[in-house]
Amino acid sequence: MGLWSFVKGKGKKLFGGDDAAELDGGTLKDEIKDLGLDDSGLDITVEGDKVKVSGTAVSQEMKEKVILAVGNVEGVAAVEDDVPSDTDPVFHTVVPGDTLWGISAATLGNGAHYEKIFEANKPMLTHPDKIYPGQVLRIPQD
Repeated sequence: MGLWSFVKGKGKKLFGGDDAAELDGGTLKDEIKDLGLDDSGLDITVEGDKVKVSGTAVSQEMKEKVILAVGNVEGVAAVEDDVPSDTDPVFHTVVPGDTLWGISAATLGNGAHYEKIFEANKPMLTHPDKIYPGQVLRIPQD
């Protein structure tokens, strides 16, 4: 459980304009389903620019992916994780100049393990070279 920060002005645009006033739990649940993620047992609510994820996730991996899916949406500044868990997620916020290789070297100890980070962030990532500053990535913990 925790509070995770995201860059409010970055992320996937769910609406045509810059106004995130239409952002609600239903819209975010639709985004989760569009990504093919299983949000069974989870409640998604929006309070201003903060999203709250509560309930019971089907797995730790799915909980972390749902947090990223809703957090990496334009207009979201934070995700409050109120889902019971034995371990806290490990996330990395992409900065200018980052590559998955570099992030892997820094977080997993070997740049050649970048594919583990790529796989851990599917379906939100579609290509290892398509990351952007401000994006938050899941770092897998084996």
